[in-house]
Amino acid sequence: MSAVSLPPLKAPWIVGRTPLLEHAADEFLNEVTRQRPWTRARAEELLEALDNFLGRPAPLRAFTRATGEAWLRALHESERDEARELIGEFRAYLRDWGWLDALHPVNQPD
Repeated sequence: MSAVSLPPLKAPWIVGRTPLLEHAADEFLNEVTRQRPWTRARAEELLEALDNFLGRPAPLRAFTRATGEAWLRALHESERDEARELIGEFRAYLRDWGWLDALHPVNQPD
């Protein structure tokens, strides 16, 4: 009997290149919209706006708590609650799937 290969526990990295926000956002959108497909268009729009705010194509390292808060302040007030919820989910995804570990290899807090 042959051993069954299990999928990796964490998202694979793009070898030899700086992880970009858009790469992580694409993976996040694929994951989160499997559960809630109706949210994809708006989440994609907001994450694109975040990437543009950070200087598209932004390295993932540019997305910090401070830059996330600065982006939220730059949005129209009517968009802030929705965007705050989305970046909270995005940050949790980045943490859970190991994207932030790759940026902080000595386990420094994000």
